Amino acid sequence: MQADKVINYIVTWLKDYCEQAAMNGFVIGVSGGIDSAVTSTLCAKTGKSVIVLNMHIYQNAAHVNLAQQHISWLESQFPHVSSKTLDLTGSFQSIENIFPPEIQDELTMANTRSRLRMLTLYAVAGHHKMLVAGTGNKVEDFGVGFFTKYGDGGVDLSPIADLMKSQLYDVAGHLGIIDGIMKAEPTDGLWEDSRSDEDQIGATYDELEWAMRFEADLEDESSLPNRQKEVLAIYRSFNRANRHKMDPVPVAVIPGELK
Repeated sequence: MQADKVINYIVTWLKDYCEQAAMNGFVIGVSGGIDSAVTSTLCAKTGKSVIVLNMHIYQNAAHVNLAQQHISWLESQFPHVSSKTLDLTGSFQSIENIFPPEIQDELTMANTRSRLRMLTLYAVAGHHKMLVAGTGNKVEDFGVGFFTKYGDGGVDLSPIADLMKSQLYDVAGHLGIIDGIMKAEPTDGLWEDSRSDEDQIGATYDELEWAMRFEADLEDESSLPNRQKEVLAIYRSFNRANRHKMDPVPVAVIPGELK
């Protein structure tokens, strides 16, 4: 991959979209992970105003620290970048006090965290007349659907959604993303035990990328090693279960004669 040319392409695309939409810049939630680090840096390179939000909800201190390190680096490189650190734990606790106990399973509340952050991003973006930039990559957004519907999936535009995770690291290296983020284990940061993405999915991103390409090429799977068959099954299971996130919202089109 020609990382420098990809970077220039995305930066131009972001700038053109922002200008055509008559908006002032971009708002991004920064988590301490590679996806948000790359996205925020690409947005900063447009020269448009950028606001990055570090949003805590029962957050692991290491993730908060990595996010703040990236923010400090970003602000030192780009004078038009500003940041806000918001502790949303109290707001989330209010939701915990309101939701009936029987619906507060782990996944429901993890997704609620993500949706609370989305609400916050849009509050800031709406006030400043900015766009919310998504941080999902290709394998997450269009492979396994590993995002929260109307949470981190609720965005105005997705600058890195055509890049695989491995390609994202290549781009990050060319952008100069800090070493701590480059080496950090991928996690969505929605769980108090800080479980990784691999813990939740059961496969690494390299394995999932292989499965995504394998499916696209329609190859024969009969002679695959056992682990690759396991990964393929994991990929297919997530892809099938999360198809409702990746496809447009279905519309009941009423036949003309009934109108």
